Amino acid sequence: MKVPHRILLVCLGNICRSPLAEGLLRHHLAAARLGHRVEVDSAGTGGWHAGEPPDRRTIANARTHGIDLSALRARQLRPADYHEFHWLLCADRANLVEVRARAPVDAPARSALLLEWAGLGQGAEVPDPYTGGPEAFEHVWGLVDRATRAIVQGFADRTRAIDA
Repeated sequence: MKVPHRILLVCLGNICRSPLAEGLLRHHLAAARLGHRVEVDSAGTGGWHAGEPPDRRTIANARTHGIDLSALRARQLRPADYHEFHWLLCADRANLVEVRARAPVDAPARSALLLEWAGLGQGAEVPDPYTGGPEAFEHVWGLVDRATRAIVQGFADRTRAIDA
């Protein structure tokens, strides 16, 4: 059996953007019957929220769209992730810089911006909604939903190679 692609979604605290991306990517993969081809997880570069559920506003926003994130728990990026995952997809440039700075010398994982990897624009970033209101969380929902749908479409079309 072919080893599934392994994708880790990364943001700062793993309570807003990356758990949303994890939940949406899992949802869209399942809907496309591609869950067996891609394994998904999320982590934060910081460990402040380790063990906690996603931000209540992220959970509420996702729930309005029919996605349940309540079972997810935050965790911090760890050195083993660079060996266990093929791609570490980051919400923004600051997270990408941090992910690359922490990469072990022998790490096979590659890293990129989530929106850019999904084909939604060179240097495109997912803004952190943490200090914003409901509109900030809805904006992030739209960006992440488009990105995860594009990623799933790439796998469905068999155009997304692991080294893409």
